[in-house]
Amino acid sequence: MKVGFIGLGVMGQSMAEHILKAGYPLYVYNRTKSKSDKLVELGAVWQNTPQEIAQVCDLVLTIVGYPADVEAVYLGENGLFEGARSGQVFIDLTTSRPSLAQELTAKGKAIGVTVLDAPVSGGDLGAKAGRLTAMVGGDASTLDEVRPVLETFSASIQHHGPAGSGQHAKASNQIMIAGTMTGMVETLRYAKANGLDLEKVIATLTGGAAKNWSLANYGPRILKADYSPGFFVKHYIKDLGIALEEAEKAHLDLPGTSLAYDLYRELASEGHENEGTQALIKLWWDQE
Repeated sequence: MKVGFIGLGVMGQSMAEHILKAGYPLYVYNRTKSKSDKLVELGAVWQNTPQEIAQVCDLVLTIVGYPADVEAVYLGENGLFEGARSGQVFIDLTTSRPSLAQELTAKGKAIGVTVLDAPVSGGDLGAKAGRLTAMVGGDASTLDEVRPVLETFSASIQHHGPAGSGQHAKASNQIMIAGTMTGMVETLRYAKANGLDLEKVIATLTGGAAKNWSLANYGPRILKADYSPGFFVKHYIKDLGIALEEAEKAHLDLPGTSLAYDLYRELASEGHENEGTQALIKLWWDQE
């Protein structure tokens, strides 16, 4: 099976490398070509456009920034559908709109291409370790066929239903993270204000009922003043915006998620949009 991979960012780079090291012939494309250099050195083959990727691959995986980027990769000039042929499988790993996932699935079906939406969670650490969580929407039998490829970088792969269901599951994931990220920064602020040893606080809380991924992984980064992106602030704003759009469609009020969305937009307005989501602490940390 020839595999194509489009989007070699913070997570995509590691995911593509896992596929390559598993022995699959890998063809890659990224808007910034230099990000493919390491993979090409390891044996991947560069292609100049998504269309060229589609022309040579049986399975194509994409992970880009925004829904507009997904549209460009799949539907734009020199996009995947311009090079597609019947029998192929395209999997979008981007966190995007459920409605767009449904549109791509319908357009693919019309030409014999199966499209799955399979957004992933786990950040840069999960991608490097090959232990991401994949949330899949679309044809279940096709997922069974391509599961070995997804398993090269995923520890958990769950099918959630028809097209768009993977995106709804990822929105649920991001809603939960909204609560843990705001909880983490408030915890550290409170502990610091009361003179506690923050390393001990993190060690204590991660051993009890307050244990959560954000505190265990981002707490230590904050103490080291490491705000490098495991997941970009700007992308999290996009994700929360999608979740709130979908909540509105379902006539749901999500006040905690709305608060997190507003806080992250404030953080971005202060110039931190290209930092990691743990930079949320900067709204208060530098003032203390």
